[in-house]
Amino acid sequence: MKVVFLKDVKGKGKKGEIKEVAEGYAQNFLIPNGYARPATSGTVKEMEAFKASEDKRKEKELDDAKKLAKQLEETTVSISAKAGEGGRLFGAVTSKQIAEELLKKEKIKLDKRKILLDEPIRNLGYTHISVKLHQEVIAKLKVQVIEEK
Repeated sequence: MKVVFLKDVKGKGKKGEIKEVAEGYAQNFLIPNGYARPATSGTVKEMEAFKASEDKRKEKELDDAKKLAKQLEETTVSISAKAGEGGRLFGAVTSKQIAEELLKKEKIKLDKRKILLDEPIRNLGYTHISVKLHQEVIAKLKVQVIEEK
């Protein structure tokens, strides 16, 4: 029996795929649980329309990420922190602080988990950090840590 998968089913098919499965499996498990529907011409057209809208949404998401990446490349975030001798900070600058500073000064809302910081910044000066905005888009952000007076 041909079915259109409405959800991912491990080992059988992904959402939107049309596959041939055993009739009993389709009638007793996939269809009653909402994982699939019989592959009629209406269902197939509906899934094609869904795929087209999904592709359009993903393309817009990618364009938005590229625009934000360009904006972040031109931005320098300044964070003041207490420092001791040799430019070592008392404490550290974290991705959460960077995200808050971006929101406060540049009005750019960014999730702290998207800021790829291997370890917190512990020195004064400029640091370049990566920000993962999309699967394909990684931007470089310049962070300046200055001494608090």
